[in-house]
Amino acid sequence: MLNPDVVGRTFTGANSFTVTQESITAFALAIGEPNISVAPPTFSISISLTESQALLQESGLDWTRVVHGDQRFEIHRPLVAGDSILCSSTIESARVVAGNEIVTVRSDLHSGSELLISSWSTLVVRA
Repeated sequence: MLNPDVVGRTFTGANSFTVTQESITAFALAIGEPNISVAPPTFSISISLTESQALLQESGLDWTRVVHGDQRFEIHRPLVAGDSILCSSTIESARVVAGNEIVTVRSDLHSGSELLISSWSTLVVRA
């Protein structure tokens, strides 16, 4: 069970991630996106997932029972090759519905002081 004290906690990754043209191209090809001049919107998950997993691992979440519920993005500017990204993840909410835990995590990707992308992942921890 998720520790309720972690709701509102933000974890900022210690490492930056540099977006490369190769990583954009590989991701775009994998999803059938012909435009490789910018990263596809869902590319940001490849960065934020690692950071949010670290936060949730510390919170007591049982990953063997997790299924993905929902995902949404707010894009202020697309990621491009050369961007150096820092990610922070915040557990925004946690509740129990029909015995299942529903956890929402917001991840913010910054390049310097500029917020580029925010994404929200809703995870369901099956009872």
